[in-house]
Amino acid sequence: MHQWNVRRGIASSRMLCGLAEEYGLTAEICLAGTGIRTKDLDNPAGEIDATQEFGVIRNLLTALAPRGVSDIELAIRAGARYHLTTMGIWGFAMASSATLRSALAVGLRYLDLTYSVNRIWLEESSSSACLVIDESGAPPDLSQFVVLRDMAAVQTINRELLATPVMPQAVSLRYPYRDHAALFRETFGQLPSFSGVRNHIELAPGVLEAPLPQANELMRQSCEDQCRQLLARRRSRAGIAGRVRDRLLQTPGRLPDMEAIASELNMTSRHLRRLLQAEGSSYRALVDEVRQALAEELLSTARMKMDEVAERLGYAERASFAHAFKRWKGVAPSAYRS
Repeated sequence: MHQWNVRRGIASSRMLCGLAEEYGLTAEICLAGTGIRTKDLDNPAGEIDATQEFGVIRNLLTALAPRGVSDIELAIRAGARYHLTTMGIWGFAMASSATLRSALAVGLRYLDLTYSVNRIWLEESSSSACLVIDESGAPPDLSQFVVLRDMAAVQTINRELLATPVMPQAVSLRYPYRDHAALFRETFGQLPSFSGVRNHIELAPGVLEAPLPQANELMRQSCEDQCRQLLARRRSRAGIAGRVRDRLLQTPGRLPDMEAIASELNMTSRHLRRLLQAEGSSYRALVDEVRQALAEELLSTARMKMDEVAERLGYAERASFAHAFKRWKGVAPSAYRS
């Protein structure tokens, strides 16, 4: 399941409109054709689909390209605007964690609560810790924008978590170099390597153990509980997809096939498939969504063995579950739990 299948807060679009105003654009230009109204931007509880935010980004890039403003500049400037205080309960959960490592664990666990449309995970070795950013699920025309926005936001968030600048050991991008050397150095303290095999920010491993100045375990637990509840609410669906999802949740270890679900809904499987497609979904995607949500919950809160988690979710083998989980989250279930 791509993160952008989950509804998200409107704060990111509001910040993009604020960035546009610095370049002389109005919010109306940025919101044209997205279904977002200017008054919606002032609703702190407002939610939108990722496709609506993609529209905002495209409008911003299209309007400023004739003025010589590149997508690289806009992406990095946008990422610098994503402060912990603008990220809601997700930001508070990270800030109240004990160390940068635990903050990143919380942040990545509830990444679906953010503006990001990428998969992000942490890889460690004896000499480094890499935050890997996989944009393969993003629209191709916006892929470089969403990667650079995330990378710049990582720099902003790490600096605010530790109350001091944290420059990476190395930065790698899959994209070719296109100028803006000064902006890259300002943001990352160096010029990234380009045309690499993946996008990542490499930190010194010792940085992960750095204590956070606002650490508060009771606050972290409370904020993480709220993150869990908010994510469950945003993942809920209406329409026929919601009915199918609710039915799948009733028996997560014995998931019926689409024909059985269609029969329960008094329709043919072909008709059910068409209805789900009209809502931008599919039976397979809903099965994955239900299994992922339950897997995250069980790994985070239940003291079950990995074999038991796999069985609870209807997998015949632990290896099959581990493979599916890594496809969803980018890390093995054991790493996610720890």
